[in-house]
Amino acid sequence: MFFFKKRSKIVAVVDGTIHEISAYPDEAIGNKKLGDGFFIEPTGDLICSPIDGEVTMMFPTAHAAAVQNQDYEILIHIGVGTVKLKGEGLTALIKQGNKVKAGDPLVKLDLEVLNASPAVKALSIAVIFTSGDKSVSVKSPGTAVKAGQSDIVTIE
Repeated sequence: MFFFKKRSKIVAVVDGTIHEISAYPDEAIGNKKLGDGFFIEPTGDLICSPIDGEVTMMFPTAHAAAVQNQDYEILIHIGVGTVKLKGEGLTALIKQGNKVKAGDPLVKLDLEVLNASPAVKALSIAVIFTSGDKSVSVKSPGTAVKAGQSDIVTIE
């Protein structure tokens, strides 16, 4: 008899529209140089953890965070050009080393500040599986998702 280990669930990190990573508005991320994944064009302002796990990295500028568990190593990257704001418009709600559940808030966005900044080329929120051995497919590209919603991607 074979037993298959059930992998951790993956949830949407923000309210918005979900897309395949290949359409991401930054070449390095869109070409999967950091790993496969997906992204969400946000309509909400809370970025949440995609998995149960530990926050292994939170950039001082809050433009990126990493969460890891026994199944996945995931980088959440907020927008294109947001690092140039040096944290303005982004508020970290957790710290490196914190344990989180899928759907727990990680970063709060000030959409007014971010949308007004000429440095920000896009607010697309990338969710990247950085271990490099995962193939990610969005179940319904171009559809609306809610933060914490599961059954949004297939991981192989």
